[in-house]
Amino acid sequence: MMTAEEDMDKSIDHLKYELSKVRTGKASTSLVSDILVSYYGSNTPISQIANVSTSDARTISIQPWEKPMLSVIEKAIFEANLGITPMNDGEHIRLAIPPLTEERRRGLVKTSKKLGEDAKIGIRTARHKALDGIKKEVKNGYPEDAGKSRENEVQDLVNKHSKNVDDLVAAKEKDVMTV
Repeated sequence: MMTAEEDMDKSIDHLKYELSKVRTGKASTSLVSDILVSYYGSNTPISQIANVSTSDARTISIQPWEKPMLSVIEKAIFEANLGITPMNDGEHIRLAIPPLTEERRRGLVKTSKKLGEDAKIGIRTARHKALDGIKKEVKNGYPEDAGKSRENEVQDLVNKHSKNVDDLVAAKEKDVMTV
């Protein structure tokens, strides 16, 4: 029962992480935080070799701790295919986030809903595992009425987590559609 809740919580956490990467038209450091850069022979996230910040609502500023990394970071951003052209001034790399078109906003909402559905699939999978475990226990002599009670508890967990997913997706949708 506890592992089912932990699995459901992991689905929610993963959804939050994935939704943080969906662009809303506002500058967010999470947009570049997962981009890997070759740093002394190993792939390293940009956030570990540079100071990444938002200078205003539409600009991300990246200041590497070592100047030679400017071109490497710039190249990695191009290769990440974000649809944003980095501007290198010799000290910083600036990313100007363009305003989203209505069509792009709808596409991002669709992506958010798909991420929400994926999270719900994870929740249902956790429910399925928990119910199988309960049925196995009932077969091995666990009282049937207590088994039904635990099945209801699992369903309550599913309902709670599904509502949480719906709330997160609705909040992201509102965020994306706000101009």
